[in-house]
Amino acid sequence: MATILPSTAFLHELADAAEKRTLAGYLNEHVIDIESKPKEGFRFDPVTSVDRETELHLREIINERFPEHAILGEEFGESGQGDLQWVIDPIDGTRPFLCGLPVWGCLIGLLQNGKAVMGMMTQPYTGDRFWSDGEQSWFAGRFGKKMMKTRQTRELHQAILHTTSPESVALYEGNHFGVLHEQTLMTRYGGECYAMAMLAAGHIDICVEYSLQPHDIVAFIPVIESAGGVVTTLTGERAEKGGAIVASANAALHEKVLTVLNDGR
Repeated sequence: MATILPSTAFLHELADAAEKRTLAGYLNEHVIDIESKPKEGFRFDPVTSVDRETELHLREIINERFPEHAILGEEFGESGQGDLQWVIDPIDGTRPFLCGLPVWGCLIGLLQNGKAVMGMMTQPYTGDRFWSDGEQSWFAGRFGKKMMKTRQTRELHQAILHTTSPESVALYEGNHFGVLHEQTLMTRYGGECYAMAMLAAGHIDICVEYSLQPHDIVAFIPVIESAGGVVTTLTGERAEKGGAIVASANAALHEKVLTVLNDGR
């Protein structure tokens, strides 16, 4: 018997819960406890009490509604077993969260036998949501709801390139990001998870991130793929396990990007 996936209504239920918890701490420093987690190459990798409280709340909701599902979260690791596994990042972009910059989001993804099949990013402060049921990708915000499509016509020299931080680029040995930068229209930094969402929405053409964990990317794989884009590792493999990740607006552009990044030409 085929496995029945949860409805997109449940994705929105989780997003509602995440919004309530995260907004209680956003721009409200006196209620936040901040610590640093060890991360290779970074002096400071913050985690807050809001991250932990939000993830625990989402776990409670999932366990109540779908006790047979497994969960993988950034803050509390892996629990349960089964064909379906939720992958949660309660606050992707904790640095901008602490700075008061609304380019953070809550990421909620669903794996079926290791493949990303549903995903949601919600940005509670702006009210934007980006999600996919694995068939189509949608955006909803202040200007209403619409289906998302990536750009299909941009050549490499016309493309907008994004990476979150030069720190990650510098940590990756032998990368040719500088060559890609020179061959694209412009490069922007600091968009965090919002940049991946903007790629799915047709405003950015290439996202390169050299050190992602599964909770950073699983939610975005169906959102980008269902919108017409491509997401792989730098070596062209499936991206669910994280690592050095490249997302492109279309297959032809993706092939060119991988050639530049791997071969420097």
